[in-house]
Amino acid sequence: MKYLLQIDFPHSGPFGSKFFNEMKELAEDIATEKGLVYKLWTENEETKEAGGIYVFDNLNDANKYLSKHTKRLESFGFTNIKAKTFKINEELSAICKASF
Repeated sequence: MKYLLQIDFPHSGPFGSKFFNEMKELAEDIATEKGLVYKLWTENEETKEAGGIYVFDNLNDANKYLSKHTKRLESFGFTNIKAKTFKINEELSAICKASF
């Protein structure tokens, strides 16, 4: 069973390649998280939001990461952090081209 964790928060920038340059080391650290299958980084310059979609191979690691990452984001000065966790229906997702 795989789990999806969605996190988003208000973010005034930077975006695009500048965001990449500022977050590359953080991305490398996140890539080592226990249970992480992958992360999609999300950003919306128009609505001033950023965040990510994470897939974990178990709920326990997803919850541990959410707690850790929320504290980290707050230490960076981010507020109004929103998160949701979902079970992934892998069979239906595979029909729609998902791969894990």
